[in-house]
Amino acid sequence: MAVIGTGLMGRGIAYAAAAGGFDVSLHDVSGEALNRALIQIRKDMEEAVARGKMPAEDVKAALARLQPDQELDSDADFVIEAIPEDISLKLRIFARLDRVCREDVVLATNTSGLSITEIAAVTKRPGRVAGMHFFNPVPKMKLVEIVRGLETSDATVAAVAEVAARMNKETVTVKESPGFITSRVNALIGNEAFLMLQEGVASARDIDKALKLGLNHPMGPFELVDLVGLDTRLSVLEFLHKSMGEKYKPATLLVQYVKAGRLGRKAGRGVYEYPDEPR
Repeated sequence: MAVIGTGLMGRGIAYAAAAGGFDVSLHDVSGEALNRALIQIRKDMEEAVARGKMPAEDVKAALARLQPDQELDSDADFVIEAIPEDISLKLRIFARLDRVCREDVVLATNTSGLSITEIAAVTKRPGRVAGMHFFNPVPKMKLVEIVRGLETSDATVAAVAEVAARMNKETVTVKESPGFITSRVNALIGNEAFLMLQEGVASARDIDKALKLGLNHPMGPFELVDLVGLDTRLSVLEFLHKSMGEKYKPATLLVQYVKAGRLGRKAGRGVYEYPDEPR
């Protein structure tokens, strides 16, 4: 398997794939980014051992199956792209993947809301392109949304489901639509939380606390957006706003936070401050 991208999602997918028994080629053009990702994956696996979630011998075997790749491995049997939510970037990478990968290889994208059909259209194998939407943090979250584009074949859906099962994930299958299932609902919840914060209804911590204790959410909306990135959330909302109408219009405060560089944990500051996180 090849995993394209070494950000939060890419390294989480590589972790789950290696733990699931796949030989994994983790790709990034930056050697420095690859090194950081491999160090973080090792750290995350060691923490899983400390919590009793993973045997130590399994960590050694999984890490041995994980290799860095700066040249884009063309020998992979299955590819998962996990680069940022920018349609132009995804179109370029899929056009390149189509050129270098065998015709029978499934090309999956981890997009949380972009068009699978549009991405597939830049390839000569639209039937073998599908959405494979993971959730953060990937090693802990059980769900993968399998998203069918206009021409995604039944065989491709079955292959994606088999890969997900080997990664110890549960799946749901979704016909392509803006935001799929989870992003569409979660974008509304997160945006409404920003609107309430903007209006002074309650503090961010109290809004988070209310949804965790009152609605049994595992994380509050602001904790979650700081984890996934405010820029990522804004990108999804802008796409949904364009596709689905005014109810998805991004809150002004969210737009301001992104313009101010308050992108979440990865920036050391989002809705909350993270002084110990690297900037």
